[in-house]
Amino acid sequence: MKNMSSIVTFVGWHDSGKTTLVTRVVAELKGLGYSVAVIKSSNDSGIAFDNPGTDTFKHRQAGADSVMLVAPDQTVLRSGSSRLSLRMLARRYFPDVDIVIGEGFKTAKKVLKIEVLRNHDQKMTDEIQGIIAIVSDLDEVEGSTLFRFDQAKEIAQFIEKRFLRRRTKIETASLVVNGRKIPIKGFVQEALAGTVKGFVDTLKLHEEIIEIKLQIRVDDGP
Repeated sequence: MKNMSSIVTFVGWHDSGKTTLVTRVVAELKGLGYSVAVIKSSNDSGIAFDNPGTDTFKHRQAGADSVMLVAPDQTVLRSGSSRLSLRMLARRYFPDVDIVIGEGFKTAKKVLKIEVLRNHDQKMTDEIQGIIAIVSDLDEVEGSTLFRFDQAKEIAQFIEKRFLRRRTKIETASLVVNGRKIPIKGFVQEALAGTVKGFVDTLKLHEEIIEIKLQIRVDDGP
């Protein structure tokens, strides 16, 4: 059975800086070689989707492979309903990305959350479940994992360690070019592993095949 995309959502009050932070984290995750989708939740109606200056446009500019807006009057990717849960939206529309980043969805069940905090009076940790980290420049903020707003790189690394490295442990094939590991999607791994194993099977080695290592040297000389 195919693994469901990992999901984490950024929560916080309006104008807390979620969009700016998420776009920076998305850019960092893309730089690490991961595919990323963003699903934004809003309580406002009549929002323009993907126009220059809008939040969804900013997410696309940051490098997100896909962006979805969920609002009271619309769900874009051109769906007729906005009543689906964050987990269901991710499963239905973005099963092939490495991670889905939510913006909003503070009441989403079974989804871990990163709180974006600008004001002590607006802290959500005691009100909602699943907060695993806080991003804030305030002093005396309590939390097991705390980041500042200028630590997008560190937040991306935290997400990678918490959600993504466990996925790479089960990869069936890897590609290394000139000593640098190249990220490849799961279905490509399966195709590559199946092709190589099929060739090795024809050699009739009369032993159980557990692991295969293949090294190719490219010589462009005469």
